[in-house]
Amino acid sequence: MPFAAALSQHPVPAEAVGEVLGDVLERVGATPDLAVVFVTGPMVGALEDIAAAIRTVLRPGTLIGAAASSVVGGAREIEEESAVTLWAGHVGPVRPVHLEAVPTPDGWRIDGLDASAVAGTLLLLTDPFSFPADGLLDQLAVDAPALTVIGGLASAGRGPGGNRMVVDGDVHTEGAVGALLPPGSAVTPLVSQGCRPVGKPMVVTRAERNVIYELAGQPALERLTDLIEQVSASDRALLSQGLHLGLVIDEHRVEFDRGDFLVRNVVGADRSIGAIAVGDVIDVGAIVQFHVRDAETADEDLRALLSEAGHADAALVFTCSGRGTHLFDQPDHDARLIAGLAGSATAGMFCSGEIGPVGQRSFLHGFTASVALFRN
Repeated sequence: MPFAAALSQHPVPAEAVGEVLGDVLERVGATPDLAVVFVTGPMVGALEDIAAAIRTVLRPGTLIGAAASSVVGGAREIEEESAVTLWAGHVGPVRPVHLEAVPTPDGWRIDGLDASAVAGTLLLLTDPFSFPADGLLDQLAVDAPALTVIGGLASAGRGPGGNRMVVDGDVHTEGAVGALLPPGSAVTPLVSQGCRPVGKPMVVTRAERNVIYELAGQPALERLTDLIEQVSASDRALLSQGLHLGLVIDEHRVEFDRGDFLVRNVVGADRSIGAIAVGDVIDVGAIVQFHVRDAETADEDLRALLSEAGHADAALVFTCSGRGTHLFDQPDHDARLIAGLAGSATAGMFCSGEIGPVGQRSFLHGFTASVALFRN
């Protein structure tokens, strides 16, 4: 088989890595092009030994991995308990990447990747406390528009130095690690933001950075108030629980639907000036629409995207730590649906932020399931 994944909940790291290595070796054999390992918090201190065992026994061309609050293995999600999940596949030549962010007077300088010469797919695992993932993605959108980035932010640590990321034989507490797959690799990205639009699209007519003052010529907060009065009681309840704004990616489309928006949180409002604040920079002239999110919408969105994706033989999953049983009333939601398409060769981690493309470029998301689907 070209792909395999395995999960162990054994509390002893040596036993856990032995179990997943045995399963993966039996199904995919030695020397796969790429291996990816994820461990939960109780295993963080043993990640270096776990990585060494994988390199010795499995002998992958490239190994990457990270520590997370919870992990995915097959159709299961192990939330905040001891676990190791290992994924391996024959995907063609892979280039290991280690990125460091260096502060300069002009902002961050990111070392480790010649963006001007990069195309293909980058599987990226980053530390949220030391690496500006959104800054890298902004840079790559200009310097490497042919590069698709899929991945997530490590979520095991609660502060600087608390996360661990591995690339080949090295374990890092800062920066980012990745695996660069060449153009032509059979990798398909899937990004489920789990939201649906409400109301109507509007043009931003006055804004400054992340503050929107006017929508379609009226105060933004007034537009929001009108929307709340017009929607159904159920949508009004969802709006009160959490409000989001979708930014249209391709403004040349005649109509917009779910999947046409980059969704960002509404983080505040100022009644004195009628403005709302959004978790991203919004330009004047942009087309936006308010969105709601709940478990039912997130379920429907992921199912629809998986149905559109068709066949897959394996998957790497980067789902938000706010999903799982925090969002759904049953465990294993995302893993079960994705494994239903990609089979048992499914693995992943819960993230502090998810990375994946919307439209023609990759973004940093929240409350999202970002998936790399692989085909033989």
